[in-house]
Formats: sequence, C-alpha cells, structure tokens
Amino acid sequence: MTPADYDYLRKLLKDRSGLDLSADKQYLVESRLLPLARRLDLAGIPELVQRMKTGDERAAGDVVEAMTTNETFFFRDKLPFDHLREEMLPALMQARAGRRSLRIWCAAASTGQEPYSIAMCLKELGAPAAGWRFEIIGTDLSQSVLEKSKSGLFSQFEVQRGLPIQLLVKYFKQTGDLWEISPEIKAMVQYRQLNLLHDFSQLGTFDIVFCRNVLIYFDQPTKVGILDRIAKRLEPDGYLTLGAAETVVGLTDTFKPHPSRRGVYLPNAQRASPSIVPGMPSATRPALRVG
Repeated sequence: MTPADYDYLRKLLKDRSGLDLSADKQYLVESRLLPLARRLDLAGIPELVQRMKTGDERAAGDVVEAMTTNETFFFRDKLPFDHLREEMLPALMQARAGRRSLRIWCAAASTGQEPYSIAMCLKELGAPAAGWRFEIIGTDLSQSVLEKSKSGLFSQFEVQRGLPIQLLVKYFKQTGDLWEISPEIKAMVQYRQLNLLHDFSQLGTFDIVFCRNVLIYFDQPTKVGILDRIAKRLEPDGYLTLGAAETVVGLTDTFKPHPSRRGVYLPNAQRASPSIVPGMPSATRPALRVG
C-alpha cells in the first residue's frame, strides 16, 4: 500500500465514520483490509482503493465496516452496571414515579451484549419495576453487527465473557452450538443503524445514555460535537456513561463528572443528589448486584 493509498483511506474513514487514524497505523489498516480485498477477489489493498475511487459505494461501506472496532462483552468493566443499579435507576425511578417509564440509549451497541446486559439489570429489579415501561435503543454504524444483535444468538465464548452463570441459566437457552437470549429480554431492546457523526435528534430524549469506548477513536472536535449533541438528547437530570479511558473534562462544559461515580457524567445544570426508592438498592445496599 502506497502512502497515497493510506492517505486516501485515512480521509475516507475520517469522513465516513469519524475514525481518526494516525500516520503510524498503516499496519492496522493492512491487517483489517487485506482479508476484505481477498474476499472481493482483488489482488490487494491498492486495487480496493482503486475500486472506491471509481465510485463503488459498496466497497467503501465494506471498508468502513472492516475498520470499525466491535469489541464488546456482557457486563463489560462491571462498574458501569453497578452505577446503573445503585445510583441511576433508584434516582430516576423516584423522579419518574409519575410517568413510570425510562428510556436508555446504547450509542455504540455493537453485537448487543451491552444493551442486553442493561435489559437483564432492569429485569432483575423485580417487584419495584412492576408497571414500568423500559425502552432501550441500541444503535451502531455497522449494519452487520446490528443484525447479529437482533438475532440474540451468542457463541459459548461470548456468553463466557462477563455473563454470570445464574443469568446464563435464567435468560438463555442452548440452540446447537449457540446460546439464544430469551424473547422477554430481546423484546426490551430496539436496534437502529446510526452514524454518530450525523444528526440523531430523531431518536428523541433519554434518561440514560451509554456511549462507551467509542469516543476514543475520534479527534477532539468530533468528540466535542458528539457530546454536545448527546447533551441535547439527555434529560436535565439524566446520566451519561463513558468508557474507562474517556472523559468530558477538557472537552466540553455541557457535562460534569459525577462526584462519586467514576465514568458517570451529569448535564451541567444538574446538581447531584442521590435519591433512593423504597425497595431499591443504594450504594450501601446493593440488592440488585449482578456478577
């Protein structure tokens, strides 16, 4: 691959997906795109680049998909789900007692483990959640990973990564070599294809947004734009959860770090005031612990 080919790919990926590749990541591009070129019966990456230059949109889409990182697993990093059970759900269920509904957005849903983990947390609430309407929206740039998400089918390896055995037994059934998530959990999540670089006001507003391990791939102006647009989609007393290596500090003043929950951010107009619903867990009473 020539330097000109790499520059072309860097610009294409930045424009199409926001992926900001440094000059020293050529090895990564080659490792991801050479198998794609071979699947398309092309001699190599230069031929793939040439095909895109002639206007082959399908090839361009395949390149973006191949370069998009889809690493995920159930209850990834554990801590965000502790925060969900111990802080976010108790406070919001008290605040929303009148309407008895919550909307949660997973902004980089990948193959579905994160939104399904959230759905299992909600299902595990038991009696305090009776009569509540929970809506989980999972979005991703990649259509192929969304199709896998919708199937609710996972390999033995995938269910062994982060999923407690009691939840595997409770919410999955074995189908041949795969594990299928239960219809009741699957029905709690809706999936939509979405590019975070584009407008997402059509999604409506949310009480909780999980946008984890995706901002790290963008440059600073792109991060700022996404965070500012998320702020417009989040309720004033809502919560934003980012990945362990991500932060809003130094990027935007639309959010501020939660005073005691690492990785959780609050709209800047909100004053943190943890509230507890009778029968719900608190930080000192983690009755809904999973994992």
